[in-house]
This record gives sequence, C-alpha cells and structure tokens, in this order.
Amino acid sequence: MSVEKNIVPDTIFALYARQPEGPKYRMLSAALRQGVAEARLPPGTQLPPVRDLAWRLGMTPGTVARAYTLLTDEDLLTAEVGRGTFVSGQAEQRPPLYISRPWREGPDGTEMVNLFTARLPDLGQIDLINDSFRRLAARSDRALLDYPTAAAFAPARQAVVDWLTAVPLGVVHHEDVVLSHGAQSGISLVMQAVLRGRRPVVMVEELAYPGFRRAAELLRADIVSVPMDEHGIVPSALEEIARKHEGQILCTSPELNNPTAIVTPSERRRDIAEVARRCAFDILEDDCTFLGETRAESYRALLPEQGWFVSSISKTLTPALRIGFAIAPQGKRQTLRRVAENGFFGLARPLAHLAHDLLIRDETREIVRSVRRRNAVYVRATVNALGGYDLGWHQHSPFAWLRLPQGWRSAAFCLAAEGQGVQVRPAEDFAPRTGFAPHAIRIGMNAQIALPDFEAALARLRCLLDNRPEQEMMA
Repeated sequence: MSVEKNIVPDTIFALYARQPEGPKYRMLSAALRQGVAEARLPPGTQLPPVRDLAWRLGMTPGTVARAYTLLTDEDLLTAEVGRGTFVSGQAEQRPPLYISRPWREGPDGTEMVNLFTARLPDLGQIDLINDSFRRLAARSDRALLDYPTAAAFAPARQAVVDWLTAVPLGVVHHEDVVLSHGAQSGISLVMQAVLRGRRPVVMVEELAYPGFRRAAELLRADIVSVPMDEHGIVPSALEEIARKHEGQILCTSPELNNPTAIVTPSERRRDIAEVARRCAFDILEDDCTFLGETRAESYRALLPEQGWFVSSISKTLTPALRIGFAIAPQGKRQTLRRVAENGFFGLARPLAHLAHDLLIRDETREIVRSVRRRNAVYVRATVNALGGYDLGWHQHSPFAWLRLPQGWRSAAFCLAAEGQGVQVRPAEDFAPRTGFAPHAIRIGMNAQIALPDFEAALARLRCLLDNRPEQEMMA
C-alpha cells in the first residue's frame, strides 16, 4: 500500500498538532507512532526529508532527525541511505550492526566514499586465509561427521590464549575460553552467563558500541547509561547507578571507547574495579577495536572473579570469518561453556580448525602489524585534515570522533556529507534512545580506498566544517 508524498506531510502535521505539549522531538515521535498505529502511515510510506518536515512543522532539522532516529531504533521506521526514511513493514527486522554500503555515485558522478565504518586493506589476508582453507581441506578428519566437543577445540582455545599473550588478563587457562561467532556473539554469551531475574539491569557507557544495548534488549534486560568524562566512566556516578538500579553487569571498552576513542587510564580503571567489588557486579570488557599491542591492565586482571573479556579478529585480520572469543573469570568457565553448548553446541569444527591455523602462524602476526601501520597512516591523514577542530583520535584506533562546531547538528551534517559523496556515522547511533546525543560524528578509517581518495573525502568534510549553514547557526 502506498501513500502519495504530498499527503504525508499534511497527515504528520495534523497528528503533531494534536499531541500534548512537551519536547518537540517527543511530540513528533508520538505523532508518527499514532499515524502508524492508525494505518494513516501504512508500511512502506516514505516520510518527508528531514529539512522539508522541519520547515513544515517549524522546528530544527536536528529535532526531526532525533525523532526519526528514536523510531528507527524501535524498528518502527527504516532508514535507507540514499533513499530516505520509510515506515517499516510488519516483518521488518532491525538493520544489521555492521552495514555493508556499496560504493555508489555521488552527486557529481564520483563514487560515494564510505567512512561509515572502518575497512581493512588486503595486506595478505586473502592469500593467508585461502591457504588456511587449502590446508584444512587436505586434512582427513573423520570427526567432521561428529558434533563439536570441548576436547577437540583445546588446540584452538590455546591458540587464542597465546594470541592474547600481550594483553594483561591475569591467569588464563585455555578452558576459560569459548570460541564465538564474532565478538557480538561473545557479548551475548557473557550476558546470558551473568544476568539473572525477570528484568536484570545492564550498565553501559553513555556513548557506547550499540551492540551492548542490542544484546541486552534480546535478553529483555533494562539498560542504564553511566556518565562519562574525558577519562571514561565516572566512578562516583557508576556506584550511585549500580546501587540504585541493582546493576548486574557493566559493559565497557576501556582501552578504546567506541565511538569517542577515549582510553581509560589505569588509575581510573582501578577506581571502577573497586566500585564493582563494593557493589558486587561483573564487568564485561570489549577489546575489539584497539589495534595496538601494549595495553593497561584489563578488568579481568583487576577483578579475577568478576571480569569478563571479549575480543575478535574482525578489526585486525578480517570480519568475514566471524571468529571471536569470550574469556570467563576465575570460577565461571563452566557457566560460560554451558551457555555456548546449550545455545549452539559450539563453533563449527572446521571454523575452529581454521582459527587455530591462523592464530598460530607467524605470517598472521606480521599481517596484523602491517594493518596497524597502514591504519596509522590514515589516522595521521585525518588529524592533518581535521585536527583544527575538536577531534578525538588514537593512532591505534580504526575511527576518529569529531565534535561538530556550533551551527552543525550531527544528523544535518551526515546528510550534507552524503550530498558531498561521503558517508559518516552520527552520534545518535551510539547514544541511548532516551538520552542526549552530542553533535558529533564518527569517521571510519577506510583503508580499502587509496590514501589520496581518503584525503579528498576528508577535505570535503573540512569544507563543510569551515562553511557552516546560516540556518543551522540561527537554530
């Protein structure tokens, strides 16, 4: 069923006018919900562009964008880059965490540059993985007819332990490790192992990897955001929230916060660990985004009985294989392994063999070092182009965090950037649905494109920053 485009703005205006007074974005989101519920905005209806609806309703584009984002998070709307925002169908599912956006033509006929997420260059991974597949195919393994077993995966688990030798994890045995389908699967496994009760509470950083929230939602957990400062989570606020809400687990990325690139210093981590001891909650540390070798002490080392660790090879080698690993704290390995076995019996045996082969090879470590060096080149280019603005970055980060100057809102900037052939990710994607999202964007280090093309895309972003729209500055 379709609705003519010229009818839709009038329908939304009429619905909006009948809403009780309140924050404009809440009034608009309530109006859109009502329109969908009453079938006045049926599935497939294309909503007006942000600027057009903002003009019709007499509000800023950022307010409309916030309402759209709120309903997109609820699966009521679907945003399709380059096409617009639509009312979701009844069977519509939430878009994937990692959106693969093919290169398309920009407004001037050039290719759209994807800086929405980081992309790894091929520095030998393809040949290495294909060689591992060949070695795997040459095996005569009658166990391919059997279910996976814990004993059969021991070499792969030990390979993970050896792979993470440089990470201060405390005492680790291979039986503490569970292989998962990427880090997102590992996060879900840990939450299933920890959470108890009808409405458990998961605490997350106020700006955090959205996969934390999505995993918690699947388990019907309540999600509470914890305030941050320039060093990460604020310990006093964490303790207050943990006691008030009886939080069971804190999800955090202390080595490199996604999206802000904040690194939590050791002293702050120790303070947070003390809060966890006093309030008796666990900490899940996601270590997927940091590309460097040396790290501060993990929460698993600081909290041997409460610290869980999750990582993967997605940002250092390839995201295609979906190989991740979760490491349980002391005394809880059986709980984690039982969750994995009851949920999916374990990783496919060939994939476990492949993980073992890749992680023990010297060539793999050399490729990871090459990826790290190449990423640093793109980070330097980003700092050179945008360092005059409020830029959060780290040489071993696959993304940078740009706080927009006055006059720009993140949704409007993302639309303007797409108009210039560059895709970036808005801060709203990392903030809680009902929380405040700063006017900021995340820029991914796309090392699959040539450095001059990457620099040209950054120059287009710099041009937008240098030429703020008068309409936005007056809003």
